[in-house]
Amino acid sequence: MTGRPRPGPGRGWLLRLVIAFAFAQGAVSMARPAVSYRALAVGADETAVGVIAGVYALLPLFVAVPLGRRTDHGRCAPLLPLGVLLISGGCALSGLVSSLPAMAAWSGVMGLGHLCFVIGAQSLVARQSAPHEQDRNFGHFTIGASLGQLIGPIAAGALISGQGGALGRTSALALLVSAGVCAVALTSLWRIEHRRTTGTRPRTDSKVPVRTILGARGVPAGILISMAVLSATDILTAYLPVVGEHRSIAPATVGLLLSLRAAATIACRLVMTPLLRLLGRRALLTTSCLLAGLLCAGVALPVSVPVLAVILAVLGFCLGVGQPLSMTTVVRAAPDGARSTALALRLTGNRLGQVAAPAAAGLIAGAVGVAAPFVLLGVGLVGAAGLGLRGEGRTGPSPTGSEPADEVGTKTEPAPVGEALSDRSSRRSAPGGCPRDRHADRSPRSGG
Repeated sequence: MTGRPRPGPGRGWLLRLVIAFAFAQGAVSMARPAVSYRALAVGADETAVGVIAGVYALLPLFVAVPLGRRTDHGRCAPLLPLGVLLISGGCALSGLVSSLPAMAAWSGVMGLGHLCFVIGAQSLVARQSAPHEQDRNFGHFTIGASLGQLIGPIAAGALISGQGGALGRTSALALLVSAGVCAVALTSLWRIEHRRTTGTRPRTDSKVPVRTILGARGVPAGILISMAVLSATDILTAYLPVVGEHRSIAPATVGLLLSLRAAATIACRLVMTPLLRLLGRRALLTTSCLLAGLLCAGVALPVSVPVLAVILAVLGFCLGVGQPLSMTTVVRAAPDGARSTALALRLTGNRLGQVAAPAAAGLIAGAVGVAAPFVLLGVGLVGAAGLGLRGEGRTGPSPTGSEPADEVGTKTEPAPVGEALSDRSSRRSAPGGCPRDRHADRSPRSGG
């Protein structure tokens, strides 16, 4: 057989997942700056805005790993509608309350819903994608997030106005609209998980210890790179409105700037496969994180709006690399039967960064200035570039000139690792491979 393997009846499930993720992420991207503006309208300072942004990620810190354990031994799909309902509820109630503690609490519910959706969705992509499809499918999956990040801030900026003391009312309206936008995601979640994939998942009688998962080479690097990239995206979303207020940039313009960043991220993910073939995973991760660090620090400069737009466009392109490649890195390095837990640990790292980074940003902004947090982010991304340089394992040549994208560049070779990686290793050790190895490589990854 020479055809490319398919893990199920077509890829309609992936398209529906991307659509649902676009609506869910669009609602969150619309609600996050709206929460910041609403907090400012009721008297919050820069430190309080940072605390509220951090609470969004606080509650998920305690439930990510249990949700990942449950997904490893069960279905992924039920987490998706649960996440949509929690996001919608958190958005709506954030717009109805007027006290800062209540806004922080409902922001945390919104974050919990986002976590449920993302764990279920990422586990679904890992489970229903063949090994050679993972870079592509994770890249396409994250396009849904970028679409939401493109549309959400534009919608928020169009709805929110601070003229005539209307900031509190218009930001509340934006939060209520974001709740309705998220609810639309429910229409794309029908029959999204393949029964055949669920039934063929390997059964394990014992849980893989977290220490073992974190000890697999490639998992810590993937977690830390993802943490740095998401922290940068998160603080850009939460703090660019504050920068705009200090530089007299209108909310609509801030929304357009955030959407420009998201559009550049979409462009990056659309060309992810040729970039991997050209540079390889290690070089692509390292270069993108290094450039993103320098550009993120450049946001702190008192530049004009057109120059800021160029900085954010290039920054968005660079930030588009880290998330999908860190997902693939973690999935490949994780032991069989613990891939959803490994993805949950990656998300736990993301949420830890989302708690610590905005809180630190709020303290720094209150003490030094609103542009200073972006310098801190730049330092973190430069550190992530170092992890990308050495955290991917050994580099091996491709056995043929036509290897798929996941065979290009560096390879992560922990012991033990997933069955597909073992198949690749044995195929490289025997020139040309044997029919048994080639057959194994065509089999879809069935683990969670």
